[in-house]
Formats: sequence, structure tokens, C-alpha cells
Amino acid sequence: MNKKWLLLPAALIAVAAVSLALALWLQDEEGRPARSLCFGSLSEATAELIDDGKGGEVSAYEKDKKGEGDLAVFKMCLVSRANPGGGTTRGIYSLIIEDTRSVAGARKGSVPLGGGATGWATATEAVAQLPAGCARRMGSTAPYITVTLSAPSQAGKHGTVDRDTAVRNSVAVVRESAANLARAQGCS
Repeated sequence: MNKKWLLLPAALIAVAAVSLALALWLQDEEGRPARSLCFGSLSEATAELIDDGKGGEVSAYEKDKKGEGDLAVFKMCLVSRANPGGGTTRGIYSLIIEDTRSVAGARKGSVPLGGGATGWATATEAVAQLPAGCARRMGSTAPYITVTLSAPSQAGKHGTVDRDTAVRNSVAVVRESAANLARAQGCS
């Protein structure tokens, strides 16, 4: 048998093994396929970190508005939870992915994102900047792509968690979203 014909079955076996490994790795704790939300930038587990304390399954409404030139990227994701008894949902937070000419300065009382990520977070909002080169790969001529979180239900007088936990949740959401978007664009 010609050795070059052995390459095809070997390649098919390798692809099948990688596919199986990915399928197993991308499962939740109950063995179901893990869902991703917000244009594939958030795992369901991370999306669920921010909660208003009333429970309910998490879902997302995504809107992608394509532009041209300098400001060509605008993606909005509204994360909601199902109300008890079904039927309706209630908004929990929003995530905006957009190109921009400048990065928003840190808010008073904010903390840096850390872990090599550029940006800041508070209990109710956060901003992460994608690495250089991501804007061009996403079709923009603007210098920056940012991920902006607004989570007013997480903290304050009606909040369900303490300030430190709320800040950690904000950091986790924008860091994961920015990292996954950058990875998908090949600019991480």
C-alpha cells in the first residue's frame, strides 16, 4: 500500500479525536453542550455571575449593527433572566462591543482588570480594551475596540451582592468577553 494513502485515515482520526475532546471540554457540569452568549464572547457560567437574586434561566438578545470606516463595529448584547412562572424576562445587564477613537478613563473608585487585560471595573460597570490590531481585523479603522458592561442591578441599595463580589463579577464578564473576542479575531 502506498504510504500517502495512510495519511487520509490518520488525518480523519485526528480530526475526530480533536472534535470529541472539544465537545467534552465545552460541556457544562451536567454534560450538556455549553452555551455561549453575546456573540460567542461569554460562557453561560460567566454570564450567570451577575444576577438580581430572583433566579431564572439566563438568555441574551444580540444586535449587530455594521458600519463602515472609522466606526464600523457596534454589537449590543442584553442579558436577561426568565421570570418565575415563565412568559417574560427581565434585563440584568448590557454588554456593548464597539470601536472607538479613545478609551474611556477609569471611573472614581474603579480597579484595574488585571491578568494582562487593559481596562477597569466598578460594581456596576466595567470597560475592557481588546488588544491592538483587533479593530482592523473587525473591519474598523478606529484604533480601539472596547467591551463595556453596565450592570446596575448588581450593586447599590437594591443589589444582591457585596461591592467586592460585584466588582469581581464585572471583571470576570468583561475580561472573558474581551479575551474570547480577541481569540476569535486572531488578535489575542
